[in-house]
Amino acid sequence: MLRGIPSCISPELLKVLAEMGHGDTLVIADAFYPSASSAKHSIVVRADGVRATQLLDAILQFFPLDRSVSKPVLIIDKQECDKDILTPIWDEYRAIVAAHDDRGDDCIGMVERFGFYKEAEHAYAVVATGETSLYGCLILQKGTL
Repeated sequence: MLRGIPSCISPELLKVLAEMGHGDTLVIADAFYPSASSAKHSIVVRADGVRATQLLDAILQFFPLDRSVSKPVLIIDKQECDKDILTPIWDEYRAIVAAHDDRGDDCIGMVERFGFYKEAEHAYAVVATGETSLYGCLILQKGTL
């Protein structure tokens, strides 16, 4: 038993986060994301039933975002065919990042769906959450303390 570790962070995820080094990336995937197939060269960690927002907040309590890049947080952006879909989860992500990083919105970038998939191919790990919000995926790049 450890103190201060949020209950939504499984022992497997805690191990993965500790293994990651400066510049490694972590995908927090919504329930619709092809987690297993996109993680052919990385680790898949299941977080079924956990909202991506809850997990993001928990991870950012001890996961430093990279300061050597301008956008260490990348949110999946809508395709043209989905331009009218509402994405309130993006505002939640922005508020959570701002609560943990003094750069706030300035360290967040948007990446179109297929560009996001390409970026995710290089991730150290993919966390498959139970998030049901559409376009609820993001990539975090780890920094140093």
